[in-house]
Amino acid sequence: MSLPTKRINLAFQGGGAHGAFTWGVVDRLLEDGRLDIEALVGTSAGAMNAAVTAHGLVVGGRDGARAALERFWRAVSEAALFSPVKPSALDRWMSVGNLDYSPMFQWFDSLTRMLSPYQTNPGNFNPLRDILRAQVDFERIRADREHKVFVCATNVNTGRIKVFGREQMTSETVLASACLPFLYQAVEVDGEFFWDGGYMGNPPLYPLFYECATRDIVLVMINPIKIAEVPQTATEIFDRINEISFNSNLMREMRAIKFVSDLIDKGFTDGGRLKQMLIHTVDAEDQMRRLSTSSKLNASWEFLTWLRDLGRARAQSFLDEHFDKIGNRSSTDIDERFL
Repeated sequence: MSLPTKRINLAFQGGGAHGAFTWGVVDRLLEDGRLDIEALVGTSAGAMNAAVTAHGLVVGGRDGARAALERFWRAVSEAALFSPVKPSALDRWMSVGNLDYSPMFQWFDSLTRMLSPYQTNPGNFNPLRDILRAQVDFERIRADREHKVFVCATNVNTGRIKVFGREQMTSETVLASACLPFLYQAVEVDGEFFWDGGYMGNPPLYPLFYECATRDIVLVMINPIKIAEVPQTATEIFDRINEISFNSNLMREMRAIKFVSDLIDKGFTDGGRLKQMLIHTVDAEDQMRRLSTSSKLNASWEFLTWLRDLGRARAQSFLDEHFDKIGNRSSTDIDERFL
């Protein structure tokens, strides 16, 4: 006898290797069997998770998506074996994933601040391009009418957000969403050039308002909003600036959601055109705030699976505590969490 299901939309933040946390969350939600997915939206690593999940769903349902995510992250880890940027013995002793004491990371970080990828990587090599093309059938995603998928990028010339929908899904649009300008040359799509979508939306939620019937959004967060102490070292300050920058647009959207929700609660629906969105979040802020930005470049299998297992555990807690709220009310207090 099949379980009754509830329909949700999934929204994935970006954050390099920290995206393996999202892998774990999605793996557990799909394994549970009580949730159906209408749409996915993601930025950067979140865009990759969204594309890989959409591919898996169309070729093999929930089990296919779980298998596709594991293959993708294993391939990312295998590609990282050839990178000289690895945690040192001191890094392993001090943290589960940071690279702050890695001489090669320090050298690489300094290099990217002095030279652009047009100088350091003139051939524009990106190992993720080959991984995506080998593992994701973008033609099948574009042809799928059961699931919607959106990825976000930043137009370099206009500074505007660009959301690519299912019909535009290719390896290049996903790479555009994940193009950190200090690491990779801007990605060209249809004559325009793009950088990482996190600068404009991490992730953008508005496609889920306007193009989806489902009201429930499960947002998988990997960038901490709150921290316990004021940063004092240069690295800590840089990390916090990065977190604030990549959360800013999401917090603005949450303010808009709260504004509309308050209007609806007061009886104003604009003739039925306003829709009250139900917001749910899965995160590990207590753990993620202990990781520095350097750990986003740590694609060792040991670290990725630690993040995966953390994601699975937090997804299980979400299901245990909030499953009954899906379809009925938000499980996240927007005022407390974002405003």
